[in-house]
Amino acid sequence: MDLIYLVIGIAVIGVGAVVGLVTTRGRRTRIEPSRTPGAGTDVIAAPPTEADVDSPVEAPPAVTTPTLERPEGRASRLVRLRERLAGSQGGLGRGLLALLSRDRLDEDTWEAIEDTLITADVGVVPTQELVDRLRTRLRVEGGGTADPRTVLREELLALVDPDMDRRLQVTGADGNPGIVLVVGVNGSGKTTTVGKIARILVAEDLKVVLGAADTFRAAAVEQLATWGERVGVEVVRGPEGTDPASVAFEAVKEGAQRGADTVIVDTAGRLQNKAGLMDELGKVKRVIEKQAPVTEVLLVLDATTGQNGLVQARVFSEVVDVTGIVLTKLDGSAKGGIVVAVQRELGVPVKLVGLGEGADDLAPFDAGAFVDALLG
Repeated sequence: MDLIYLVIGIAVIGVGAVVGLVTTRGRRTRIEPSRTPGAGTDVIAAPPTEADVDSPVEAPPAVTTPTLERPEGRASRLVRLRERLAGSQGGLGRGLLALLSRDRLDEDTWEAIEDTLITADVGVVPTQELVDRLRTRLRVEGGGTADPRTVLREELLALVDPDMDRRLQVTGADGNPGIVLVVGVNGSGKTTTVGKIARILVAEDLKVVLGAADTFRAAAVEQLATWGERVGVEVVRGPEGTDPASVAFEAVKEGAQRGADTVIVDTAGRLQNKAGLMDELGKVKRVIEKQAPVTEVLLVLDATTGQNGLVQARVFSEVVDVTGIVLTKLDGSAKGGIVVAVQRELGVPVKLVGLGEGADDLAPFDAGAFVDALLG
């Protein structure tokens, strides 16, 4: 009997051991993760290493807004006008004063005065008028007591004509933006002048849009875009070779939609033949004026070309109604008389003068400052 109980006990213990072993293996199977991830399996990530903990998370690159330049105002530009002109044009005034201050003003002296003025590109007719007035005042009215410097200043000022309206018409009427059309031959500084005019207007807190309608020169379009970016001015452009009139039209349209005060349109400056130039510029102006009237047509001339620049001026004045002149590189020429000559030729005022290569080296023309600079 005792033997039977012993056998039963051993059997029970054996069954329990077997059941325990199976249960343990089952638990291990459920707990141990699969080494190969697959569908429906949970993957336990490896613990972070020291390198992972110490390595910073790389942030995405920050989007930086370019700092816009603040152009100079009118006052500082006029100061530079006087300084630059005094350096480049002072020789003309000093030469005239030296001749007029002689004890005896004979015919040889007057001929020397004429030669000095003509060499400075004043022009033959304006030179003769000036010499006649100087003769009268110094020999007759003055009775030998008139101050040559005072007389010369007054007569030069009258020759430059301080009464001409030199204001830029850069705003429109009836809610339309002012439209400034800039024309001139390539190489005169036309595209650069457009960018500099934009800076002048931005300094006066006007909202400006530029139209890159010189579409035959990719460099001109890129150059204008750079000028616009520097002061936060939008530039409307098209693919190379695009019809200039269509770009001008879009620029005016964009300017009106954005509530711009002024739209400045840069045009092509080719002078291969007058007929082609007339057709192109005429079309640009007609297309623009389907939306708003052109308020200003500025002709850009290189002052260093002297009398040759008058030939260009005549061609453009026949093509479009020029309302103002921009003389570039005036500080690089000792022939400031071109101011008088071109005004006489076209009957329109010099409104802006370029005084160097700096971004703000474009200033409103001031007749008094110009004459004072001539006289040193």
